[in-house]
Amino acid sequence: MPDEHTAVTAAGIARLAGVGRAAVSNWRRRHADFPRPVGGTEASPTFDLVAVEEWLRGQGKIRAVPLRERVWQQVAAHPDGAPAGLALAGAALLVVRERPAEWLALAEGADAARAAGLPPALREVLAARLGSQHPVNIPDDVSAALPLLRGAGELAAEAGSAPRAYEFLLTRYLEANPRQHTLTPPEPASLMAATAGVGRRAAVLDPACGAGTLLTAAPGEGPRYAQEADPDLAALAALRLALHTGAEVRAAAADSLRADAFADVAVDAVLCHPPFNERNWGHDELAYDPRFGYGLPARTESELAWVQHALARLRDGGTAVLLMPPAAASRRSGRRVRAELLRRGALRAVVALPAGAAVPYGLPLHLWVLRKPGATAPAGGLRLLFVDAAERYGTGRDRVRWAPLHTDVTAAWRAFDRGGEIAEEPGAVRTVSVVDLLDDDVDLTPARHLPPAAADGSAAALGDVRERLAEALRLSVDRTPPPPARAAAREAPLTTVGELARAGALKLRMGGAGAVPPGGAAPPVLTEHDVAGGTAPSGRLPEGAAEEPLLVAAGDVVVPVLGGGRVARVVDGDTAGAALGRNLALLRPDAAAVDPWFLAGFLRGTANARQASSHASTATRLDVRRLQLPRLPPAEQRRHGELFRGLAAFEDALREAGRLGGRLVQGLYDGLAEGSVGPW
Repeated sequence: MPDEHTAVTAAGIARLAGVGRAAVSNWRRRHADFPRPVGGTEASPTFDLVAVEEWLRGQGKIRAVPLRERVWQQVAAHPDGAPAGLALAGAALLVVRERPAEWLALAEGADAARAAGLPPALREVLAARLGSQHPVNIPDDVSAALPLLRGAGELAAEAGSAPRAYEFLLTRYLEANPRQHTLTPPEPASLMAATAGVGRRAAVLDPACGAGTLLTAAPGEGPRYAQEADPDLAALAALRLALHTGAEVRAAAADSLRADAFADVAVDAVLCHPPFNERNWGHDELAYDPRFGYGLPARTESELAWVQHALARLRDGGTAVLLMPPAAASRRSGRRVRAELLRRGALRAVVALPAGAAVPYGLPLHLWVLRKPGATAPAGGLRLLFVDAAERYGTGRDRVRWAPLHTDVTAAWRAFDRGGEIAEEPGAVRTVSVVDLLDDDVDLTPARHLPPAAADGSAAALGDVRERLAEALRLSVDRTPPPPARAAAREAPLTTVGELARAGALKLRMGGAGAVPPGGAAPPVLTEHDVAGGTAPSGRLPEGAAEEPLLVAAGDVVVPVLGGGRVARVVDGDTAGAALGRNLALLRPDAAAVDPWFLAGFLRGTANARQASSHASTATRLDVRRLQLPRLPPAEQRRHGELFRGLAAFEDALREAGRLGGRLVQGLYDGLAEGSVGPW
């Protein structure tokens, strides 16, 4: 049974029941028997989890709280805060993974025996995996956390492994606190690890490790060194790494610039997503630090301090890959350090990533690839590789096409690293002599050193775009609906999506949970942007979470729940099999009861969406259960459905015409400006 003192917020109740927070507010107002708050504040009350679960079951809103939700609520309700609860759960999962027999013996004992035996068992396994100086704190008294620890062990069995159970809980914590931590998404982490070329036995350091994503992405069995200024994140990252790999893991909770815990360590690779735009990074007290052999960075150039710290921790010939803000490549205050990095052959490549690759999502961040100078000079002399991937692979969060970007960037770097030269690709790849870069600005922005791509500005390419645009316009005209006729007043009674779901006429599910299991197939993710833009699934699943993804099928209706937009998409055969992304609701109608196109068409009505939307927070949220549609016989549903299908086809044609028209206009501007096309 769960801990009787475990509390849950309104957001947690909404997640348990699969509804929006507005629905929970309505339950509190409309049902006198709804559980009373047991804590929190007036604006954000908390409720007893057991009482809430019993009420939800009594109302027929859930059959039982899933184990993963129960454990998460116990983590979130830990009296010392969610990070402390998650650290305890992670330590228990480490015992489950490393010493299963010992865990079973502890789990089968009485509560008093477990409370006495768990702290020394947790400390012993932590010391064995993380060394004696680790950042994970285990209290002497864990009696209040026994339900949480027991639930963590049960979750490991349900998820299939302790690492997957921990990954689920950690992901849930990070998603619940997005503004507290600057995290590296898995896609750029994988790209950075691949670019660094981490070998099987390579020692790898992340001096600003956050939640440990970069070190988790690094393959191999070599030692892993992690340091993080935030003590909570340092503990959580240490547990993540200990569960993720069997390699030696050492972690420290301290600022790497001011209190380097690994000053005596020389590693093969450094992966780092440093803090951006920090003024108080230690400029004054570190003025004579030997790490800054390329020049003391200005107070406004904290990122260049991290670059030199990474180089100082590399062995000769080791590689560092850092995720950097684009301003670090061009600010005048950093030009002297950049020039010295170039002269000594330390900076080897600058890669411009698309906006949306990582926080801050509005900026096209850069990857800096560095090599600690050794006895041998770089192949091909002193040259710098520029790769501009800022626009070629899509832009925007969850819209970047990571698979081709990953392939192209790593291929360009490896070719350059082998021979010091690579074939130039206009607008994409080029190498430049360091001598040509050492001007007054030492500007290392890739776009300023790459000749523009002329594909869309050539006469042949623009002619092809024009022909495709003409075809799209003809198709738009052909699909234009006939003049509308005045309709008689409809007298059909209305029903709601919630009523249809309760009657079994359709199934309602929410997206966003789930991940591809390690070694499993990774379906693409249908994102909010894909639904709104009518494009193919473009997102990617993370790895290692405890839940399987929800896959869409042909005939499903997908509705975004944020933003107040009036969008509903019927899944076709090309989209079927994709995973349902965040902030999307899936309606799976029984074909004998509800026509999917009829359903999608009525869900898009302006008045319908307005009455089902709430504004309880900074974003408009759609309560899908409140969306209405008329009760019509199957034949009448299909007649309306065909009309809605025709409108959707007309909309697709207009969207394609708009896209091609914009491409043609921009291509003509570029072609005329660059001289690749002449006046007509």
